[in-house]
Amino acid sequence: MSRRLRMCFIGDSFVQGIGDPDYRGRVGRVLAAARDDITAFNLGIGRSTSEDVMRRCWQEVGSRTLPDADNRLVISFGSSGAVEEGGRVRVAADRCLGNLASILDGCRRRAIAPLVVGTPPVIGAGTEHLRRTSRLADEMAALCRSRGVPFIGTTEHLAVDPVWTREAMADDGAHPGSGGYERPANLMRVDQWHEWANDTGP
Repeated sequence: MSRRLRMCFIGDSFVQGIGDPDYRGRVGRVLAAARDDITAFNLGIGRSTSEDVMRRCWQEVGSRTLPDADNRLVISFGSSGAVEEGGRVRVAADRCLGNLASILDGCRRRAIAPLVVGTPPVIGAGTEHLRRTSRLADEMAALCRSRGVPFIGTTEHLAVDPVWTREAMADDGAHPGSGGYERPANLMRVDQWHEWANDTGP
């Protein structure tokens, strides 16, 4: 008999789903097409960098896991940290990678199965932000491969997606509406999400 899934989604405003008038975002859309025995928790907070996520991760995730459940964690951050403020990037790429590695180490110690979703681009932040987030996504993917952790890339797809870019620029330059959030949800559905979410283990 498979154990019930308890799944936490942690990250930034793109995880939270800011800008979606349907209040579902990427997470709600993915879950709507997933198995029906998932207890899910959206732990996205706007402007969260990898530093913020790492600081709050285990207090928030730990209180939502159970010892007899199949506990999962979907991690997504990087966009907020790659934004320049006062002439400086909020969180350097190597620090962001270190934070991801630390969270993945924590997952292993706690027997929580992780999945990482690549950082979406902030369209209004321009080409330098896209360059930083694309490079960061590549480095995150390499880190995940080295640890056997599934990684779903979204950065380059969304940077050229007409619905994502149009809706983001019509709002705050970063967050799309309902049509835009359907795009990363679709990317997750056709990538490693289905296999990972339906692998119930022993």
